[in-house]
This record gives sequence, C-alpha cells and structure tokens, in this order.
Amino acid sequence: MKHTVSVHRLAELTAAERAVLLHRTESDLSRYLEAVQPIIHAVREQGDAALVRFAREFDHAEIQADHLRATETDFEQAFAAITPEVHQAIEYAVDNIRRYHEAQQPEEMWLKTIRPGVLVGEKWLPIPSVALYVPRGKGAFPSMVMMSAVPAVVAGVPRIIIVTPPGPEGGFDAATLVAARVAGVNEVYKCGGAQAVAAVAYGTETVPRVAKIVGPGSPYVVAAKRLLADRIDPGTPAGPSESIILTDASVDGRLAALDLVIESEHGPDSSAFLVTTSETVAAAAQTAIPEYWAQMGEPWVEFSSTVLGGQQGGIVLARDMPEALDFVNDYAPEHLQLLTAEPLATLGQIRHAGEILLGPHTPSVLANYLLGPNAILPTGGAAMTASALSVFDFTKRSSIGYVTAEGYAEPARHTRVLATYEGFDGHALAVSAVRERLLNSVESQRD
Repeated sequence: MKHTVSVHRLAELTAAERAVLLHRTESDLSRYLEAVQPIIHAVREQGDAALVRFAREFDHAEIQADHLRATETDFEQAFAAITPEVHQAIEYAVDNIRRYHEAQQPEEMWLKTIRPGVLVGEKWLPIPSVALYVPRGKGAFPSMVMMSAVPAVVAGVPRIIIVTPPGPEGGFDAATLVAARVAGVNEVYKCGGAQAVAAVAYGTETVPRVAKIVGPGSPYVVAAKRLLADRIDPGTPAGPSESIILTDASVDGRLAALDLVIESEHGPDSSAFLVTTSETVAAAAQTAIPEYWAQMGEPWVEFSSTVLGGQQGGIVLARDMPEALDFVNDYAPEHLQLLTAEPLATLGQIRHAGEILLGPHTPSVLANYLLGPNAILPTGGAAMTASALSVFDFTKRSSIGYVTAEGYAEPARHTRVLATYEGFDGHALAVSAVRERLLNSVESQRD
C-alpha cells in the first residue's frame, strides 16, 4: 500500500481549515468521557476485582488480584531479563535527568524584608503522595518511568507509586521495573487505562489512594483524569504525542523529515508537522519520508503514515517566517525543534511550546530518553499556560509573613483604610486601636 504525505499551504487555507490543523485528539473528549464513566464506577464499587476484569477486557491479559503489586522477585527477574546495555542506558539516563532536576529544586525556605519590620517569603514542601502513570499499549516506556520518578524522588515525595498496564502475558515490563528501582521507586502496580486513574483516586484493596497523578496517557486516561479531578489532582494535561519541526531554507529537508517521523510513530492519535518557509525543504522531506517508512516495521509505518497523511500532520508551507511562527505559537506544540540558520534567534520568537530543542544535533528522541529536561509535556495546546513536568509538580509552597512590633504600625494603618473602604468592620477592627491596647496590655504583663 502506498502512503502519502499531506501538504498544507497556510496562505491558501480558510480560517476553518486552519483550525482543523490546530485540532488535537483530546480537543473533544466527549465520547471518551462517556466511555470511562462506567469504568470509574466499577473500580469504585468493586476495587481489585474490577482491575482484574478490565485487564482481561482491555489489555487482553490474565492477572490475579493477589499479584497486582510488583514483588521483590519481580524486580530480581526484571534485572536478570534486560541486557547490560539496556541497564547501562537506564543508569545514564537517570543520572542526566537527576542532575537537571536537582538544579531545578527550589530553596526550601526564603524570607525577604520588604519594609522595615515586614518580612515575607515561602516555604516549599513535597506533596504527600503521587501516582506516576506509565503507558504501555503501543510499547513499553521505561523512559516515562525515569522522567516522572526522578523529579518526584528529588522533590522528596514520601510515597511514590507507579501504575502501568500489564503485558500480554500478564506480567510487568522488565525495563520499567528496572527504571523504577534505579530511579528510587519500589511500589509498582499492574493496572492501566481509566481504571488505573480510578484506582488511585478512590483506592482499592491493593492500590492505595494518592493525592495526585501525573504522566502521559491515551484520551481515555485524559478523560478519566478530568472526571476525577474532584478526587485527585490530575496534573498537567499529557495526552497523545505531538510535535512541530520548524525550518527555514538552511536545513536539508531529508534531515527535517527524519525528525518529523519520531513523534508520528507513537500512534494514529498523534500529531506531527514540518512547518517550513522553503519549497525545496518541503519537497525533499516529502520524498524522504516514504524512504524512512521503508526501513520501519509495519505497525509504526501505519501509525506514522496515518498521522502524516491526514489533517493531524504532514508538511505546512508558510510564505515567510512570521507566518510560520504565528502557526507554531497558535499550535503550542508539545515538542518543538528549531532547524533554522540561527536557532537561538528563532528561540526568542517562540511564545508557546512544552519543549524547545535547538539545532540539528538535538532531535526530540534524545530529549525523550535522556537529555535531562523532562519529556512529559503539556499537550492539546496546554503549553499556552502549562509547563513541562518538574520538581514543582511534586511540591507545594506555603506563603510566609512575619511583621515585627516595630514594623506593625504602617501596614496596619493602610490595611485599616482598605478594610473600611470594602465595608468589613471586623477586618478594620482587627487592626484598630483595640489591637494596640491588647498588645500593650500583654507587654505590660511581661514587664
């Protein structure tokens, strides 16, 4: 079967056609929300039994309720199953990711004097517990274990668990368990999909309820997080993969095509665009992509060609760089790679992107696995307001204020004026002469 690559010319698109290119799978979750409601209800009512049933129904895996949690034997077998090269790559990746997130760690507490006798600041603390969702449907993703577990461990979260779908034989993926142990997490549970989100939101006989869930997943996972947002913090939206490769005429179109294929092979619900100002680059990329498909396995070709041959991917031709940048910023991609003559100059014009990678030696595959910055990124346009997963997702901060006796009078006077204006008598009374008399009385008793 011959596969083709879509070409979209921005100057020729109507507003409606342009909006179609900006559409993502999770832009409309209505059918997914409806589908996951009974799953959530079943897990809430039936606990582990529902997880076993849904593993059989959705993952085509036979599992036992008394083996939902990975045992020490599971971990030992996992280490024995992987090659030394895979183990070494995991260690290397975890070290890079840890170095990046340790540098990101905020100061535990700070205080600053903003006026004489008036001190303000913040105190940072880890959240009490978190579930890291690690998908498995189209493959195993130890990379997502490392990206989510390392910042959680660096942040000092007391209880970190991983939920991940069982494999066809009902077992854990070996590299996933190894990555968890190397990153510092020992609690791994065999459940995935919307049922895993429900399990950590409500708790089952085996799976604990936690305060937050993070990690990428299918639209069903995204829908479950949305429905359960009143029970568990759903974290930053992280749905199907998406990317933009932005180029001018300076790059070899074959190289741009090589990087375009990366995110397109994640699945038919992914999005991937080459946005370029060059007809030459576009033509070379369009020719090269089928040549790359010829070197890939059939499932990945099917995924990639579905994405690059439809409205959620392909080549976008812009008349000039301002038009190209407008499209990129409107799209707010999960992954953005800048293949321009001066990527640092282009960087200054990017307003919305989960991740920005500079130059031909920084393909997104490096960042996906081991570069250091987090590869769990906002999708569906959420990069306009959200950020990459970080230690900040596993911490919370308390504001601190401290006014000394010497510093009290001035802020109290201004506060009393504002409270009176807003009509709050109790507020004004609290910083009136009544307080001063009480404070003076306390001081007199101490003397």
